[in-house]
Amino acid sequence: MSGPFDIFGLGADPDRPEESPARKAQIASARPLPKRFYDSVDIEENAGFSLKLDGRPVRTPARQIISLPDRGMAEKLAEEWRAQETFIDPKTMPITRLVNSALDGVSTQSAAVATEILNFAGSDLLCYRAEDPERLVEQQNKHWDPVLSWFEEEHGARFNLAAGVLYIEQPEESLKVIETMISRYEDPLRLAALHSMTSLLGSCLLALATGAGSLTVGRAWDAAHVDEDWNIEQWGADEEATQRRAYRFEDMKAAGVLLGVG
Repeated sequence: MSGPFDIFGLGADPDRPEESPARKAQIASARPLPKRFYDSVDIEENAGFSLKLDGRPVRTPARQIISLPDRGMAEKLAEEWRAQETFIDPKTMPITRLVNSALDGVSTQSAAVATEILNFAGSDLLCYRAEDPERLVEQQNKHWDPVLSWFEEEHGARFNLAAGVLYIEQPEESLKVIETMISRYEDPLRLAALHSMTSLLGSCLLALATGAGSLTVGRAWDAAHVDEDWNIEQWGADEEATQRRAYRFEDMKAAGVLLGVG
């Protein structure tokens, strides 16, 4: 019997390494949900920590046995499977989706994924500032300046700021620092988590600061949504956008699990 997660076909497409876990869940949601077919969910310690459903190992769509390096991480994964009721809904399993993407996709496309993360640093969210209104400028400074200061003080990387959306070039030596930091994410699970977090935040710098423990997942999320929150203050919240943001935050927290940060 093949691994149960083969049902979803949610592994990363090797021809589309940029496809996000959230997008995979959207694709899967169009399919009929499979019924829960297992009773027990356990963790077995071997070379790592493997998830077992009724004693059988969970496999990725490419038939790799899922083995995680940390018991706490494996417990979070197990919680997703235990939480499934009559049907198995991949929308409620962000850690499982991200693990599949890491093992089936990122592991064979690590250079391309690392390059895509680095590309964010060339035009990072934190480097493009509003000129007004004053309240928005204050919030951007409050949430973004400490992150840029951390990069300069801890890593010697300084970034140029631009008013508005006109492109501004960043110092080559600073981009080299970021490239080196990304290269330390050699494990596919951590690299996939960093990629997912970068995409969700729209900022490589916020993701790297979070991965290093300089920011919590919640603080990074708030920093990435300064502009959106200001617009909500002015015009009110849109229900659909609020639901979408809540869903994306679950993906953000899943990335935090694989990075070992909270």
